[in-house]
Amino acid sequence: MPSLCVYCASSDRLDQKYYDLATRVGAEMAKRQWTLVYGGGKTGMMGSVARGAKTAGGRVVGVIPEFMKVRELEFTEADELISVITMRERKMLMETRADAFLALPGGWGTLEEILEILTLAHLEVLKKPIVLLNHEGYYDDLIKLFEKIVEEKFMRETIRGKYAVANTVEDVFPLLDNWTHQPGDAKWYQTK
Repeated sequence: MPSLCVYCASSDRLDQKYYDLATRVGAEMAKRQWTLVYGGGKTGMMGSVARGAKTAGGRVVGVIPEFMKVRELEFTEADELISVITMRERKMLMETRADAFLALPGGWGTLEEILEILTLAHLEVLKKPIVLLNHEGYYDDLIKLFEKIVEEKFMRETIRGKYAVANTVEDVFPLLDNWTHQPGDAKWYQTK
């Protein structure tokens, strides 16, 4: 089974539509036989995506730092729950366990995680599918910022081929299934 790393919010103060979105993603993953790899939490969208996958018969792999387990925030129903010490270890393990990446709406943690993955793709260190789920335009401003980055020549237009944007849950999986790696032209190894 391929594995999909899902980055999303752990907040329990969101509008119900975000929890419903995460539940649908988890259920659709199970239906399509994708293993969920995620941050291991039981709250917020993280908990919703895990419960959505488990309820639909899917496999769930959580990676959670010890300090979150001490606060009893882990999703104990996960098929595999891996404990780590630091957030850096968590991100590295999630990255190595995943065949693809999906960012649902989220805050700083979600942004930090997906931007690190996009940076690795830009540097050609990572060649796996990356999708932003732009639910109801959540990522519109971020996508505009990416365009501004290209326009101002901080990066080249080839970064556009490093990720895809889905507007609905149903749009996500064809993008993952039909992904073709687009080589970039990062010149990080050259100086001029």
